Amino acid sequence: MLYGTAKLITEFLEKGEPYSKVKKVYSVNVVYFSLGQGDDYIYRGKLDFHGLHLEESLEPSIRQKKLFNIKEVYEIFPEYYVIKVNNFNDVAQNTLDEWIYFLKKSQIKEEFTAQGLTEAKENLLVDSLSEEERANYLRFIENRRYEISMIEGSRSEGRLEGLEEGMEKGVKQGIEQGKQQEKINIAKILKQQGTDFDTIAVATGLTREEIEKL
Repeated sequence: MLYGTAKLITEFLEKGEPYSKVKKVYSVNVVYFSLGQGDDYIYRGKLDFHGLHLEESLEPSIRQKKLFNIKEVYEIFPEYYVIKVNNFNDVAQNTLDEWIYFLKKSQIKEEFTAQGLTEAKENLLVDSLSEEERANYLRFIENRRYEISMIEGSRSEGRLEGLEEGMEKGVKQGIEQGKQQEKINIAKILKQQGTDFDTIAVATGLTREEIEKL
């Protein structure tokens, strides 16, 4: 942890730059093993200076506060966070706990609202697919990327030929029909393989009602 933060600080300070350009570093360490002794699941470490005789804290000067845009000395130095996932009691009381729950369980509850978890949930669903299901899903994504490129290319050609409106309408109609049929085909394959409807909906964009009718 110490080596990583020190290396990061020196690498991002260009030669000849003043020390006022040193960036604050937060070292977040997610561990699944016993790192030290302690029953909590989140530990924070920061640097403070205390007088040995008067037991006072060393404060930055007025000039230093302005130069470094800080109020306390610890704001300059790296801060360390150790998240001991296995010590978490599975009760999410805030958005940070929601992420820790995800890291421990590889699950995301519907009521979770932490930023970034929506994307994580989509990736988690794809990762849970079988090899064949994942291949079908990736093939669908690649086909959709190709179709969008076709639309963009047709639109550009239409502008050059003065036929943009008619071309775009015809291409979109054909592409939309092909896209819908591709979704249906993938949904049928996933449904035959016993994939749950929620996963099929994420992979194809079809509604649950449309999937049930297949």
